[in-house]
Amino acid sequence: MTAYVISEVEILDEENADLYRPLAAASIEKHGGRYLVRGAAPDIVEGPPAGHRLVIVAFPTMRQAKTWYASADYARALAYRDKALRRRLTFVEGILPA
Repeated sequence: MTAYVISEVEILDEENADLYRPLAAASIEKHGGRYLVRGAAPDIVEGPPAGHRLVIVAFPTMRQAKTWYASADYARALAYRDKALRRRLTFVEGILPA
């Protein structure tokens, strides 16, 4: 079942974000993920304004998503994360096709 990694991102430092992005993207691709939404400004129609950008990545399975997150590949990107951005990261499984 497809797993989605949803990231609500606030950029803190564009220079470090520029270092983080390509490392994260390469690690996502290596682990079978693909971007569905990348850095889009959400149009909030209900609830408080977030002021964040959204990133949504699909992985074939939850196991692959969690393996990606714990990987040495992604750890290289995480070295820049704390200076680059603040985020809420959520993993969720999709629904089975009808």
